[in-house]
Amino acid sequence: MHQSKKTELQMVPFEDKVDHESSNSSPPLAKKIHPSDLGPLSHVSDMMMPPKRTRNRLIQNIQIVILRAKINALLPFGPAAIILHYLTNKSGWIFFFSLVGITPLAERLGYATEQLAFYTGPTVGGLLNATFGNATEMIISLYALKHGMIRIVQQSLLGSILSNMLLVLGCSFFIGGLCHQKKNPFNKDQVFNKASAVVNSGLLLMAVMGIMFPAVLHFTHSEVHFGKSELALSRFSSCIMLLAYASYLYFQLKSQQTQYKPIDEEVPENNEDDSDEEEVPEITKWEAIGWLAGLTLWISVLSGYLVDAIEGASDSWNMPVAFISVILLPIVGNAAEHASAILFATKNKLDITLGVAIGSSTQISMFVIPFCVVVGWILGQPMDLNFQLFETATLFITVLVVAFMLQEGTANYFKGLMLILCYLIVAASFFVHVDPTSNDD
Repeated sequence: MHQSKKTELQMVPFEDKVDHESSNSSPPLAKKIHPSDLGPLSHVSDMMMPPKRTRNRLIQNIQIVILRAKINALLPFGPAAIILHYLTNKSGWIFFFSLVGITPLAERLGYATEQLAFYTGPTVGGLLNATFGNATEMIISLYALKHGMIRIVQQSLLGSILSNMLLVLGCSFFIGGLCHQKKNPFNKDQVFNKASAVVNSGLLLMAVMGIMFPAVLHFTHSEVHFGKSELALSRFSSCIMLLAYASYLYFQLKSQQTQYKPIDEEVPENNEDDSDEEEVPEITKWEAIGWLAGLTLWISVLSGYLVDAIEGASDSWNMPVAFISVILLPIVGNAAEHASAILFATKNKLDITLGVAIGSSTQISMFVIPFCVVVGWILGQPMDLNFQLFETATLFITVLVVAFMLQEGTANYFKGLMLILCYLIVAASFFVHVDPTSNDD
């Protein structure tokens, strides 16, 4: 009896081993070996591989994002601006170097957003492109708002709307129309989704209404409490505009996806050449998010030096602060939108171009401006929607001109040229415009 138990104890491991080998159906030499059986060398190899891969991937990312783009040759201007800030008191050069240093950062921010859009889809990608494309303006505005520079906040955001609607959209229509005319001499007009353009035009008109009433209330002297009623109306209207923009996002992303789908997505893919030209992402999703975070942080650092040097640059250059805030700052902040919108227009993807240019203007007018009013409310800063009569009239006329240009659902190089010339008139107007003080009527 004792012997049988001993035999049974000896047979159990053997049967388990046989069953294990038969279930894996692999030769004995291919049996799975745990890292603990190999000693410390296996742990060393496991610890060495991820850092090596991470280092190689980081080098590859730097080559793709930084070294490949020629505009990144302007990146040293950013650190140079910081050095000049601490070594000299020349605000003009500090402003210029900061302005030039932010330009490639804004463009690379747009590139990282486009890479992230590959993983989120075209609709969410267009929203992300508009959001991070406006990150530069939002960072500059929040920094200026924190330091009580309310007029700079108002003028820079207004200038961003004007730049997107006139300069960015005009250049896109002009260059895209010329490229389309060469490829299709018998069909000179480019086509985009008219429904989406009409909705954005309606939102822009609503933003004009929200901005116009506080200014009219102030300059007609019809306030119940002078100054306080204007500020209260601005804060109430800002909350309504934020609610309207949130409803618009739900309407566009959830409720009416098929109606506002780009025209080129509605056409069945019968052309094999289009499938061959399909783009693929160059970096992963988390790498794109990491680049977005790093670029946004660096832009926020340079924005502080940029805003602090605006008034000094205005004195040294003998140039109005309004012209610097409305014209120069938005051109730098819209570098990403400008490049991507023109690129999509040359590829005959005008729906994405409108999503970048008009969508960005809609987001600034219906989200960024009301958001700054609410943040100023929280910080105790009297940020309001009274943009003064000159700026409000300029915005109103610009929205009307663009709305008429978009009502047909077609675009060509002549419409683009008209928008560019309108922007030149606006720029000349602000160059000879003296910004009134807050107490002037």
